[in-house]
Amino acid sequence: MITRLFALIFTLKGWKIVGTIPTDIKKAVIIAAPHTSSWDFIFALAVRRILKIKMHYLAKKELFKFPLRILLNNTGGIAVERSKRQSMTEQIIEKFNHSDDLLIALSTEGTRKKVDKWKSGFYFIALGAQVPILPGYLDYKKKEAGFGAPIYLTGDVEKDMLKLKEFYKDKTGKNPTLFNVDSIRLD
Repeated sequence: MITRLFALIFTLKGWKIVGTIPTDIKKAVIIAAPHTSSWDFIFALAVRRILKIKMHYLAKKELFKFPLRILLNNTGGIAVERSKRQSMTEQIIEKFNHSDDLLIALSTEGTRKKVDKWKSGFYFIALGAQVPILPGYLDYKKKEAGFGAPIYLTGDVEKDMLKLKEFYKDKTGKNPTLFNVDSIRLD
């Protein structure tokens, strides 16, 4: 499978994995940040393969067409309807509510470009599904990938976001100028 190639590239480029998902965590929203390059997806799939994690991610349903559908289905892709009629947040909360184990990685920035603030869906999904947030990262400066300690949300957005800001303050994306630690807010 192609993820073997991704894992090989990850290893040959000298990357290492620091931290993993605690074995007692069966459900969580995983933050995928900083997200500044298409390489992030490849390296995230490499980490998924190396650690043998059954981690999922969201992709618009329009992408699930042959031949891309094969890759997406085999690497944990979940097709989502992004129409105004349906709340993606509610769709994902329902998936959590009907699953015994579900790890979903989300790009909180919503793009590889520099943003002023993070998208709020990850927060309200975790809060609504009553699951922790796991800060996942790719640090291109240190050539490290991994996960931080679980963050159990309090409902105090400002307090919870400060924990995330503290975690990501020293993480460097592939394109460092595109990641703004001050964007870690929902206001």
